[in-house]
Amino acid sequence: MARLLTLEDGIVLTRFARQTIEHFILYNQKATFPKSPSEALTEHRGVFVTLKKRHPRNDQKWELRGCIGHLQPGPDSHHQSISLLEATRQAALSSALEDPRFPPVRADELESILVETSVLTLPQEILTTDRAKLSNQITIGTDGLIVQGRGWHRGLLLPQVAPEQGWNAEEFLQGCCQKAGLPPSCYLDPGVKILKFQAQIFAESVPNGEIRAREF
Repeated sequence: MARLLTLEDGIVLTRFARQTIEHFILYNQKATFPKSPSEALTEHRGVFVTLKKRHPRNDQKWELRGCIGHLQPGPDSHHQSISLLEATRQAALSSALEDPRFPPVRADELESILVETSVLTLPQEILTTDRAKLSNQITIGTDGLIVQGRGWHRGLLLPQVAPEQGWNAEEFLQGCCQKAGLPPSCYLDPGVKILKFQAQIFAESVPNGEIRAREF
């Protein structure tokens, strides 16, 4: 069982995510791993890096600028496990440069972008005989969701998405179905797999500023 990260671990990880992005964009260099990282940062864990920028019409709100990550490979997966630090490096670069929803982050944006890391538990399938009651097994602000099925369709939403959007559990399921490119009610289909996971979330309070653990 993966150990919990301390706040110091989260600070190191989130700073490393920012350094990874800045070193590549500004200097075309690869950021080096932190010296003497804790064992928790060398474990095989899933992680997502989220980038946000201030809303153009409301500087009290933040909007998405990029979000990509890695799931921890399950025991039956053929994918190679990598350390949490390496997964964070890859996720940070992908979020900044390869999220298909946004253009690559520019150098002049770096000081206005907020960096957030979400370290995931291993997803577990939600098993139920009554699909209409799936929402009863989801805790808003604690659980993230994965919807997969009907071919290669898959959608993932992190735990913070539902409270940020003001969604209840049913709306969260519907949103994840749509993220997978499926109808909002697809979670009622027994052929569609629904999984949940939890995350430890660490985020800058302001761009390049103090890093705090987020709770909902």
